[in-house]
Amino acid sequence: MAIVPTGNTVVANDSASVQYNYTPALIAMAVLYFMMGFITVLNDTLVPFFKMGFTLTYAQSSLVQFYFFLTYGVMSIPAGRIVEKIGFKHGMVLGFFIAAIGALLFFPAAILNQYYLFLGALFIIAIGIVLLQVAANPYITVLGPARTASSRLTLIQGIGSIGTTTAPIFGAYFILAGFKESHASSDAVKYPYLFIAFFLLFIAFVVFRLKLPAIKPASVPGTAGSQETKSIFSFRNLKFGAWAIFFYVGAEVAIGTFLTNYISAKINIAESEANTYVSVYWGSMLVGRFIGSLVLNYIQPSKVLTFCAVAALLFIGISINTTGYLSVYTMLGVGLCNSIMFAIIFSLSVQGLGSYTTKASGILSTAIVGGAIISYIQGVLIDEYSWEIAFALPLICYAYILFYGINGYKGKLKEEQG
Repeated sequence: MAIVPTGNTVVANDSASVQYNYTPALIAMAVLYFMMGFITVLNDTLVPFFKMGFTLTYAQSSLVQFYFFLTYGVMSIPAGRIVEKIGFKHGMVLGFFIAAIGALLFFPAAILNQYYLFLGALFIIAIGIVLLQVAANPYITVLGPARTASSRLTLIQGIGSIGTTTAPIFGAYFILAGFKESHASSDAVKYPYLFIAFFLLFIAFVVFRLKLPAIKPASVPGTAGSQETKSIFSFRNLKFGAWAIFFYVGAEVAIGTFLTNYISAKINIAESEANTYVSVYWGSMLVGRFIGSLVLNYIQPSKVLTFCAVAALLFIGISINTTGYLSVYTMLGVGLCNSIMFAIIFSLSVQGLGSYTTKASGILSTAIVGGAIISYIQGVLIDEYSWEIAFALPLICYAYILFYGINGYKGKLKEEQG
């Protein structure tokens, strides 16, 4: 799951006489990241569930991801403006509340048994998730000493990865396993999402009651005086980096979206059983992040990104050209390769941007819309051709990331022509 860092922030009242107890706020942020990861990856369970329940094509079932990740493309910049106006804390509360409303709408959608009502509910949930990301991320850097900000971010993202790992298991036992009992209706999603809605409302109330430190954007000096006259798209590393984010999130989401059906087809098991394997795909990202945090202390990020892109290409190539458990485990191994890609691409994209960093963050956040577009195109390819041809699309995505790791990240400033 992509977590977009925001621009630099500072505590609004940073007087030495003010002492904050950051523990409650850090716990709240940990729960927040857990729920963001959990809700986002639970979509991977909804795709096969709706496909069976509504007898959909793969392209139609991928609309679950399309409408969810489309929100990043249309809401990232407006969400930033909303948070600037109402504040980070109230932005988090609003994000939880909106996501809860979307989850509550699953109940009438299930009663009416209408697929497009579910898609509307997911779109509303996603609006809440985008608001949460924009509002919550800055707190990680200010909830404690600046020297430990990176370790706090790693820890909180690790907890988010626990959410992405447990979501497929939850979905397998509480949603997919209940499909037969629900007699091919949507009843199996009513109560799980009702529980999620009330839990989100509870978290919103707790965050509202917390005394969180007020924070504000920090002024970031430009890298050069002449830089202020440049278009932000004059930065080569940002231009190519935005596309790298687009293709990375697209590949990550597309693989996760159809992994349940892919595994079911490869080793001939039920979707409910295959869905538990998806937790390995997301869980390996948790392992990879901690390994990556150590490796990146000794090896240049661009080289690590290049290595991971090559490994992802090899894993997918082996998987689509083999059968049985080898094809399954090699596809699951792509999750390990994904673990550090987003963070590296983001950091390389904003390198040397100075005062343009915050604006660049909004552009990179918008590029997450790749999760909507790539997953839908892959669904069309599965319907029209085969699994093997469909997975050529993530191969193209990782090939672009390979280019970015080798050359695209280089930040030579280029004047825009015409």
